Amino acid sequence: MSQGKFALTINRKPVSVTADADKPLLWVLREELKMPGTKFGCGQGLCGACTVLLDGQAVRSCQTPVSAAAGHKVTTIEGASAVPQGAKLVEMWREIDVPQCGYCQAGQILSATALLLANPKPSDEEIDAGMNGNLCRCATYLRIRRAIRKAAGMADVTGDAA
Repeated sequence: MSQGKFALTINRKPVSVTADADKPLLWVLREELKMPGTKFGCGQGLCGACTVLLDGQAVRSCQTPVSAAAGHKVTTIEGASAVPQGAKLVEMWREIDVPQCGYCQAGQILSATALLLANPKPSDEEIDAGMNGNLCRCATYLRIRRAIRKAAGMADVTGDAA
């Protein structure tokens, strides 16, 4: 393993870390930078709990080496509210009371943020496709969709205006 120094921008702040080039970004965030909001789920990029934004795109931080994030802008759940779409999603998550256990929610919010950055008014099918791969063991998928719709300023799935 080759150790190096990597310059990253985390939640709009420049940081420098020394780590093995192939160390997953997840562990750099949690261990080196003491940012526990990004969760470890499956370690294989299948559950979405570790999702962060890399230049506005949702990526699985457990599968993204720190060397691939060098020179890029990383947004974690700790910085999601600094992105207008993320701030609105966090607000709707609270208003609708989306989480039950809450473990997957950081990844859910960041995937939803990436979705709204790419598609400000997604259909239900586009929401489902955009959130595919973010698993919720508590099955709060309908509340997640409702929160995304409301954050996008669209009619609530219950028929209420957003």
